[in-house]
Amino acid sequence: MEDRRQWVLLSYRIPREPSQPRISVWRKLERLGVARLGDGLIALPADDRTREQLDWVAEEVVENGGTAMIWLATPGDIAQEQAVIDGMRAARAAEYRTVIEQATTVPADDAERTRLVRRLRGELRRITDRDHFPPGERETARIAVQELATVKEST
Repeated sequence: MEDRRQWVLLSYRIPREPSQPRISVWRKLERLGVARLGDGLIALPADDRTREQLDWVAEEVVENGGTAMIWLATPGDIAQEQAVIDGMRAARAAEYRTVIEQATTVPADDAERTRLVRRLRGELRRITDRDHFPPGERETARIAVQELATVKEST
């Protein structure tokens, strides 16, 4: 039997109205980099941090009149698990490609370059925080931002 990791799942329903709590939960889940398995069902690789984060989201759902359950699960099929991992990796790769693209446009103004480097470093931190299965683009993006910073410093 092949090794499969354990996942923490959040099954939830939140009222459509008012929309603000539903949008807030959606944004928090996006910041966590969850895999969406179905309507109202998301997953993250299980560890203490991801379990705690989903516990907080579940509390928010319940506080806003919804229902939420946390589950720990192991996929029944390695191919299905790999498909989830591939989807998560592809989503982060797209975010890193956006950073790479922005880092290759060097503003002429020193102040603009400084702001761009600061913003891209922050964006890299946010992406890395939700990057559970790092794609190759992660290192490329880090290097691109570093090179932009070096251009800034050498002018």
